[in-house]
Amino acid sequence: MVDALARLRAASTGADEVLVKLNEGVSGGGNALVDLRGLPPSGSANELPELRKRARAMRFERPDMPFDAYVAKLAERGGIVEERMTGVELRSPSVQLRVTPLGDIELLSTHDQLLGGPSGQSYLGCRFPADFAYARAISADASIIGIRLAREGVLGRFAIDFVVVRDTAGTWTPYAIELNLRKGGTTHPFLTMQFLADGRYDAATALFVTPEGREKHLVATDHLEDPLLRGLRYDDLFDIVARHGLHFDQARQAGVVFHMISCLSEHGRVGLTAVGDTPTQAEATYRRAERILLEEARSALVEPGLVK
Repeated sequence: MVDALARLRAASTGADEVLVKLNEGVSGGGNALVDLRGLPPSGSANELPELRKRARAMRFERPDMPFDAYVAKLAERGGIVEERMTGVELRSPSVQLRVTPLGDIELLSTHDQLLGGPSGQSYLGCRFPADFAYARAISADASIIGIRLAREGVLGRFAIDFVVVRDTAGTWTPYAIELNLRKGGTTHPFLTMQFLADGRYDAATALFVTPEGREKHLVATDHLEDPLLRGLRYDDLFDIVARHGLHFDQARQAGVVFHMISCLSEHGRVGLTAVGDTPTQAEATYRRAERILLEEARSALVEPGLVK
């Protein structure tokens, strides 16, 4: 790993930080951050000892990850070291595609990934579609990759993760950073919306449109998480949904769909997909569901007073 850090540093344009990524990691949990600021000159006698010291001090995305265990996994599974992009603003969108049995490439959707964790690398959820400022650009790049994958015999769904960087002029530059040959965290929210709204994704406009011509947008998470939620049971959740009208309304084709319900009382976690006609409506629906659940969970911890 230290040799990889040295090679990357020599080839880069002065990266302040680099990412170490395990080949097998879930939601960014296999990532670690290494600080390269203030190192001795590249190729000097002091460089490798200092790089070893920096590698030892790497910051893991999983706070409970021991250094020795991480290094053992890196030796067993392999991994990569890559430069961390910097700019005025960074986002992490993704493009979902499919190769049909006939070898055709289908562009399925774009998403902006919602990231969190100690260094902002843990996948928490997504927004659909990705920002129009770069949705078409990443779709075009992803299609080129998809053509190559089809030529190599890939079939079925896959996703390509990007980092997009905004400069001082407001221009977004995309970088493809990861290929996932599988369904991902953005798959089930999109399929949920597609099933409920009975529409289709238009790759030309990067929009999902119902048969009636209405746009649909979503905000979803697998990590609505708080210790307070452990005070709720799944039947409490159903009661809350009914009382506050959080359910998906088929007439309006908007509302909330919950999943991972069995995690509620044990882990204090639940997932949800909020669907609306606009990005603002989907976001507001998501925030309302989050607020109501936490308020209800907080109320559940208060013992009712005695009735005289």
